[in-house]
Amino acid sequence: MASITSAVSVSILISLTIYAIYRRLIKFSVKHIRGPDPSFDITGNLRTFFYQSNVGDLDFKYVRDYGLVWRMNGPLGQDVLAVADPKALQYIFHKSGYNYPKSIESDVITKIFTGDSILNAHTGHSHARHRKVMNPAFSAPQLRSFLPQFRNSAAKLCRMWKDQILDEKPEGEVIPVNKWLARMTLDVIGETAFHFDFGALDNSKNEVSEAYDNLFADSQLHPRLWVVFFRASWRWLPRPLLNLVGYIPTREYKRFRRTKKVVDKVSTVLVDAATEEAKVVEIEKGKKDVMSVLVRANMSENPSFQLSKNEMTSQMATLTIAGHETTANTLTWMLWELAKHPKYQNHLREEIRQKREEVAERDGEGVDFKMEDLESMPFLQALLKEILRFHPIVYHLVRSAAKDDIIPLSEPLVTATGEIIEEIPIAKGQAFLISICAYNRIKSIWGEDADEFNPQRFIDGKVENTVKVGMYGNLMSFSAGMRGCIGWRFSLIEMQAILVALIENFEFSLPPTETEILRMPVGLMSPMVKNRLQEGVLMPLTVRALST
Repeated sequence: MASITSAVSVSILISLTIYAIYRRLIKFSVKHIRGPDPSFDITGNLRTFFYQSNVGDLDFKYVRDYGLVWRMNGPLGQDVLAVADPKALQYIFHKSGYNYPKSIESDVITKIFTGDSILNAHTGHSHARHRKVMNPAFSAPQLRSFLPQFRNSAAKLCRMWKDQILDEKPEGEVIPVNKWLARMTLDVIGETAFHFDFGALDNSKNEVSEAYDNLFADSQLHPRLWVVFFRASWRWLPRPLLNLVGYIPTREYKRFRRTKKVVDKVSTVLVDAATEEAKVVEIEKGKKDVMSVLVRANMSENPSFQLSKNEMTSQMATLTIAGHETTANTLTWMLWELAKHPKYQNHLREEIRQKREEVAERDGEGVDFKMEDLESMPFLQALLKEILRFHPIVYHLVRSAAKDDIIPLSEPLVTATGEIIEEIPIAKGQAFLISICAYNRIKSIWGEDADEFNPQRFIDGKVENTVKVGMYGNLMSFSAGMRGCIGWRFSLIEMQAILVALIENFEFSLPPTETEILRMPVGLMSPMVKNRLQEGVLMPLTVRALST
């Protein structure tokens, strides 16, 4: 009898094993999805993205060669589906939401430099808890109230450029605009988010600004082969063990730790101060900065939904890096495009001049722009959408399937065997590389000139929005769905306020000596000068003060 039971057990085990193999290798295999051949079986070809001279060049090529979904080979034999198809993105980010969490690798790296923040809330319940507490601090009225502070910081930068650099040089001077913009946006986030003066504009050696300077270039540019393999192995390691990764004494992790240590020191003081104030000041009379609103919202929540002190402190690292680094980078690319396209720069300057006359006639001389004034400038709005489309700072996202599923497609895909498919069955654990840069260049959506910088497309109404994906302008630049960027409105208002001030006061042009700018993959899409990569992120432009 025992032998019969054993035989039956073995038979069941074999059957289950065969079925599991069938599901993984046959039913849910993505080997039939076309893509570039790996250079080496063990290294795959996914790491080629890390060594592009210009972010997106490979993505654009693969879309032309294989369609809006293609297969990449990750290290250690992992199959990765690269996705730019709008219907697939809509399904992954909107309809399925928490069924497609971030990858283990993304979670671990994010936690190293932001801690237990909303960016690292890997479960749906945890993310929803963070989001519920943070929503009051990011409401549209709350963020619009920051416009005067944005405008004051921009005015301060304008005065410093004129007084310290351009006063004696009416012909203009070459300025590393990205460095100044990063320092100014750090001050902006300090004042509006934490009611704290970082003093970065006044002191370029500021502790926090120094900690963030070239953070991603120092830690993410051209990862070494062992790093790629090591990170690929994380999907097999237990999470408690992965919590120790940040203590590895390599350049990447040492850089992250050093930055987080500086930010944690400041943020702990600010969170404690905001918490103490909230205990003694009536809620409606308290400070209106993001951190104070967040603390009060957290205190009013059911204890089961409240964020811990560590989670609250970790939000600062997220708000600081997201609120200044990405915004400064986007503005940097904007000034570069306007320097290359003087007609667009002049068009915007004329629109600002006309609006200034309207405001003076309506409210009197010396009254600054209101939010509705900025929003009523059509070319300004078109430029913002176009720069986010053409230069998405976050160019890739990574996701992993939490369950077996079927991904729908908006455009039929031709497989390696010549079959035409309109959906892709995938298995639990399937890795995805979301190509934001490729989606933002799809010609069927953005027009035949999608590979050109042309803000007029958003004025002429030639953008095809049949499938709703992104949070703003149907772009994926702020991600989408439940995990979309909570601070996207903050960033847009800030960029409008700063850009208007800069264009009203200065003329931007390319440097007199030929300078080739590269879109380097350093986690963010950042500008670097060819043959000067050792200088880190850099955008030199000629800046000339305009007479007022």
